[in-house]
Amino acid sequence: MSASRLLRIGTRSSPMALAQVERVRRMLAERRPEVTVEVLPLSTSGDRWQGSLADLGGKGAFTKEVDQALLAGRVDLAVHCVKDVPGDRPAPAGTVLAAYLARDDVRDCLISPSGRRLDELPAGARVGTSAVRRVAQLALHFPHLTAVPIRGNANSRLAKLDAGEYDALLLAVSGLHRIGAPERMTHPIDVDTFVPAVGSGTLVLQCRDDDPATRELAEALGDRAAGRETEAERTMLHILQGSCHSPIAGYARTEPDGRIGLRARVLSLDGKTVLDAHEWATDPVVLGTSVAAALLRQGARDILAGFGR
Repeated sequence: MSASRLLRIGTRSSPMALAQVERVRRMLAERRPEVTVEVLPLSTSGDRWQGSLADLGGKGAFTKEVDQALLAGRVDLAVHCVKDVPGDRPAPAGTVLAAYLARDDVRDCLISPSGRRLDELPAGARVGTSAVRRVAQLALHFPHLTAVPIRGNANSRLAKLDAGEYDALLLAVSGLHRIGAPERMTHPIDVDTFVPAVGSGTLVLQCRDDDPATRELAEALGDRAAGRETEAERTMLHILQGSCHSPIAGYARTEPDGRIGLRARVLSLDGKTVLDAHEWATDPVVLGTSVAAALLRQGARDILAGFGR
């Protein structure tokens, strides 16, 4: 019988983040029952700030405090949504992204109290979202609708919708499931209409690179396909130097023959300029590099130059 072990997990304190840690706890209970999990919820600057994320350094605003706790030895493992992990810089020195969990639904969805789909909403309807990727694709396909900025976790956004501050809301399908509210979804949006965000539906486990025991635990929970797909997407994002305020979308999928297909899109915020690339390869780094190069040849740098880092 294996000796008991305490594993301290750091995470954002939002209901969704705590639900994600509970998933990890359940997986460990099934596969490594000798491990006892202790959770340290942390309030991040991104959660506290209600202005533009660009003013806080983008996506790192949701991971910085957890990274600090990991490096200080206050926790052994961090659980992140890949979408929250900056793609334009490597993991903080001294840490490693050790494993990616099996992927959940990657699609965006509409939540509409009226029960209407996006193409059924009346002109001028206020759709809550702050993701530039969603804003741009909304402008591309449904220019009669008005994107209205919204901040806060998924629960607070749903509360604002219920209070009548918006006519509809765009959220991730996986997020609604993680907070136990899939019944709020009016309809999922297909990935050809709204190409997903890089890392959609994927959780990553991060640990210190000098902690092989925790890394072994994390790797035992990992999913190879999710890891390869995410590596392709994040390679593309890194080469484009994209961040949370860049209108970049990318979705990789493993094909039956083992190849990975990566579809990516770069848009102007008004949706009037759209660059698409879709390629296949067996090596995720080669694939991400090739797709990024295809977008750069089409003029992605000119579009992205208009957005802050």
